[in-house]
Amino acid sequence: MPGRCSAGSPGRARRDSAEGPSTSRRRRTKPAAAAAASEEGRRVDVCRGLTMVHEKNDGKDKDMILPLIQQNRPALSWEFKIKKRLKTVPSCLGKFRPLVGQCCHQCTPESLRKKLGQTSLGFQNLLSVNETHTRYRGWLVRRVCSALFVSGCKVHASPAGNRLERVSQSNRVKEALTAAPEGGDGRGQLSHLSPLLSLINTCISPGFLRFLSWVMLKMFSSVFGSVQVNLNHLPPLHRASEEGSPLLYVHVRQSAADSALIPLVLFCHNLRVPYSVCPLHITSFFIRSVLQKVGVILLPPSAPTEQDAETDGLYAPVMTSLVRELLHEGQALSVGVSAASGGGGRWLARVTQLIKEGSVPDVRLVPVGISYDRVPETDAEVGLSSVFWWLWSLLWTTPEGSVRVHFAQPFSLKEMCESGRCRADEWLPLQDLLLPVILDNRAGCVFGRRRMSWLLPSSRCASEPDEAPRHPEGDLAVSVVLHLIFSAASCTAVMATSLVSSLLLYRHRKGVSASALSRDVSWLTEELLFRNKDVGFGGSLEAVVRYSLALLFPHLIVAAVSSRKDPFIAPHPSLAATMHLHLQAQVVTHAFILEAVGACAVSAMLCEVVRSGGVSSRVRSDGVDGEQVSGDMEFDVMLGQSELTERALQLCHLLPPGFMPPCQSSQSFALDAIDSLVRCGILIMEEIPREVHICDFWKKDGALSWTTSDDPYRSDSDCEAEEQELRSYKISRPSQCPEMLFFLCGMLAGHMRALCWATGCLDLLPAPLPEVEFVAQVHSHLCDAANQKKQHYESCSKEAARTAVRSLIDLGVLAEERRRGEGVFLSVAPLFQSPENRKKLQRFVSQYLFN
Repeated sequence: MPGRCSAGSPGRARRDSAEGPSTSRRRRTKPAAAAAASEEGRRVDVCRGLTMVHEKNDGKDKDMILPLIQQNRPALSWEFKIKKRLKTVPSCLGKFRPLVGQCCHQCTPESLRKKLGQTSLGFQNLLSVNETHTRYRGWLVRRVCSALFVSGCKVHASPAGNRLERVSQSNRVKEALTAAPEGGDGRGQLSHLSPLLSLINTCISPGFLRFLSWVMLKMFSSVFGSVQVNLNHLPPLHRASEEGSPLLYVHVRQSAADSALIPLVLFCHNLRVPYSVCPLHITSFFIRSVLQKVGVILLPPSAPTEQDAETDGLYAPVMTSLVRELLHEGQALSVGVSAASGGGGRWLARVTQLIKEGSVPDVRLVPVGISYDRVPETDAEVGLSSVFWWLWSLLWTTPEGSVRVHFAQPFSLKEMCESGRCRADEWLPLQDLLLPVILDNRAGCVFGRRRMSWLLPSSRCASEPDEAPRHPEGDLAVSVVLHLIFSAASCTAVMATSLVSSLLLYRHRKGVSASALSRDVSWLTEELLFRNKDVGFGGSLEAVVRYSLALLFPHLIVAAVSSRKDPFIAPHPSLAATMHLHLQAQVVTHAFILEAVGACAVSAMLCEVVRSGGVSSRVRSDGVDGEQVSGDMEFDVMLGQSELTERALQLCHLLPPGFMPPCQSSQSFALDAIDSLVRCGILIMEEIPREVHICDFWKKDGALSWTTSDDPYRSDSDCEAEEQELRSYKISRPSQCPEMLFFLCGMLAGHMRALCWATGCLDLLPAPLPEVEFVAQVHSHLCDAANQKKQHYESCSKEAARTAVRSLIDLGVLAEERRRGEGVFLSVAPLFQSPENRKKLQRFVSQYLFN
């Protein structure tokens, strides 16, 4: 982990170029000495104060500054108050930008040796196209520079050719056609492929690609203020493309704009445009025809969702053969993965299967991190009328917010599969890991890793019973999916709105003054950089706070009165506002996941100590919301390392996918979580004194104990276990610690509270119900519970309901029943039909909730 560095002041020329030409021109009109001294004292570069080489002002980074969205409207009163209060800002940041996007040193050590670019090239605003990006100059060029730019970009054409014949002649497609009802021969078999013919004939036409790229540049210019691309990550992509292995870009799904941004960035930098998998249901024939000319692989017209498409017996073998032919042609692919539903995981499993079979020599995986100041909303079903309405609305839309795109280091999928380091042999069902602890209060079976096979939805019909034994290749594919989700989330930059949303939602839920919020923004930015997490904003601290509050203003309550010099800011207590802030804050939670797990483990231990009467503090029980310590917390309590690590380990099994790297064991992750609290200063490590110190070699009898080096029952961990039993922790400065402890616990409170509320509503639901309807009923109950309490709205999202139901299935609380022709039905398992067992589960989960 990188150490903290002292702050440095960037050069004057670089600041002027970062602020844009208009700001630089205004600054040069000031008196020289006094203005420079005053501005230098006030200026702190939050993001670009990190050392970046700028020998020449070539315009690559001049659009890095935050979009000044306030230029076209009068400033609000609270903005003037914030500007008045923030006259001086202490410098807090280091001089070096965190190096993000490196591949895993454990799973792909050979790929790690191919270093990322050593020279700092900065960032480039993709939407800022001018005459310098073309070969021409002049006033007319400045008006048509976008069209000239896209016409000069390199395009790797990809015609369909005889791809249909090659796909239909593959062995897996022949077997699927033979097994199909009324299979027949010749044209009779090919008639079954008619719904998939347009998907197989997807191609990349240079003319359509250039035109659509120009259209997307114009559309994104109306939606976003800037699209920043890290130029340091592009040379490795060029080198990987020249090596011959096709590239597979993987991102975590947030919006439909993800699938358009990645091809656009690659096209503008003369890289091969990938075939993109689109999970949306496109109903317009015209839109489908246009998108299939630029390499977009759509769902079949009859399938509204990916899961519906996978139930078709021909879809899986045809798509696997299509992927094989595309990779043989050297084409790149782009796939989005959903951590909540597992959408997109089947495409990664197809590529992994081809690598294991030897059909494809190798594929280079490239995780892509995309950050939004404001995630654009997208409908699941897109028609011609909805597109026209959206384009019409762009005429009155002011571009707001920035986008940051990070391409991680390419690594070999073959190396990951053959190295054996990305293992899945220690994966166990969640009920085997936690049920002995929940029901019998035993901790002997918690060692292992939770199996998340649902990330790879079955390609067979949902109405068929799934009684086949689990395949090792399937677990390997799930491990690859988890690894890519974690890698894509790790290289995602933290935007300014995400940082402020996390502070308002988890640290200052009841409100905070603008000056205190600004101090916390400065502190949290430093902590993120210290954890090797890049930030996606720049400018003075005053500009960052004003910019974030302006974008989040519809979801905030800002009170600026004349009698108060400092504006008061609080999150709006509504469902829409809380859900928006919670969505923006997820990237911060990912950066602090170790500290959050450790803090929840500490809170669980403290609640147990308080319940047992170990300390004299006033405790109020609030049902499943946990125990709130409202009295004096000045008590001296020792927390044993083994018990604390055990609580953290149990919580690790309940985390959503994407927070833990699959190549790290849960035990190691739990130990790192406790150690992170020591580094944060929340816990102080102490050793319990004993008669013989650990470092003493002599025993009481004065003799040495020898062991043979080849003893199979002796390991170094025995000494470590003996040492761990003698360690304990106590809370540092208990009077000041709760605020930080609550901030970290709040990051996981929404997920844990949704699981508690879902467990409490099981006796209210009729059973059995189809899985989709069951999730909808749970979601309705979560909304009712949040409305009744008028708080905790982050626990009632559809994603939270889906994740809670999946956890209950893995725990064995809900039993799955597959009915032929009707799909999957869910009902409460006989073991948890007892109210006592459900209360035990609620008690186990609620111990991690600390208000």
